[in-house]
Amino acid sequence: MQPISVNTFLSNMQIPERYEINRTAFQYYWTKGIGASLLDKLTEKPVLSDANKLIPLLYQSDDSCDQLVKNLHLKIGFTQGQQFIADYLQGKSVPDLYKSLISDFIARLPLEPAWLDWNKLQQGVAISQRSGLSGLIVLRDYCLMGGYESSAINKPLIFTGALKKGAVKRLTETVTFWVDITGDNALKEGGIGIEAILMTRCIHSFARLNLLKYGGWKINKWGIPLNTWDMLATNLGFSLVYLIGLKQMKFKILKEEKEGLFHLWKYIGTLLGIPADFLPDSEEEAIKALYYWTMTQKGGDEDSIALAQALMEEPVDAAYPRSKFGRRLMREIHLYYNNHLLGRYSCNLLGLGKTIIGQIAYFNILKNKRANSRITEPTWRQKQIIKGRKVHEHVKQIYLTYN
Repeated sequence: MQPISVNTFLSNMQIPERYEINRTAFQYYWTKGIGASLLDKLTEKPVLSDANKLIPLLYQSDDSCDQLVKNLHLKIGFTQGQQFIADYLQGKSVPDLYKSLISDFIARLPLEPAWLDWNKLQQGVAISQRSGLSGLIVLRDYCLMGGYESSAINKPLIFTGALKKGAVKRLTETVTFWVDITGDNALKEGGIGIEAILMTRCIHSFARLNLLKYGGWKINKWGIPLNTWDMLATNLGFSLVYLIGLKQMKFKILKEEKEGLFHLWKYIGTLLGIPADFLPDSEEEAIKALYYWTMTQKGGDEDSIALAQALMEEPVDAAYPRSKFGRRLMREIHLYYNNHLLGRYSCNLLGLGKTIIGQIAYFNILKNKRANSRITEPTWRQKQIIKGRKVHEHVKQIYLTYN
């Protein structure tokens, strides 16, 4: 399969149908929601027409990893291909032919870019760890659920059968990935985070190549599946949107933590194949990047609602808690957080109702407020980091054990 030429599309003015001024959830977000206060932080409001310069990113894919997957996974099978990569990273034996493919790919990775500051990155790891249970709630009930408000970015999920596989499986994979990459030294050479990132990057390429070849994918509607601009938007979900959610959960974010989180996700983003030039270094750059992407997205559709409903019902479909009552209570608690973090306007669009019993979750927010009142005390902050990390590891094991 020959690579798609970006110049061919743009010269023919084939702008994908997905690219239009948003008139629903995202417009509301930037005018009447939290986004309005984000724009107030900028010296100049972004000019929406500037987003046109980013249209080529909708047709840009990860050529380097795509080539690896063509020559490895598509030749010997996805499971075996992933196993060989894991074996290579763990220093185990790999057949010479495939070993050279993997080593050549890894040799081109920006593992030590000139701009990388490990001390700064560690501050991003620290806020991730001290977020504890609330951080996982933000990722699930704000970042992930809120992402369903765009129909186009979620089309790969629909085409690869995410609804049939179930929200439980996807959430297990997301939690495991995030916990693995936010561990101490996880992103150092040989760390579990590097392996998690590279395995995920190959999943993206495998899905993209198969969708383009077999999946009935319509480039004129959605651009390339898992394209660079959508990958950037996902990265912003883990950085800027995540920070916004933590603040709504009454977390006090220190200046060095905020800067460190963007640095962390710039590094992770480059390892996932996103060109470093497009990844933000600061909150201001991230706000502009999020504005350009969200405001040029079509709103949600029936697939968006189906994905949102599946995630809403995930606690009931899961195997933990063991009791039916416990699982239904978890559903209501997550529904409360959906409303608290996303707001009623977005919840209405996604078909998410209100809850009464789920309001008991507000006590967790009050708990966060108390804990964060002392966060400038180094000893107390370190205690919260250790405590939060233990929670992350525990929740990961619950997902892996029961799902």
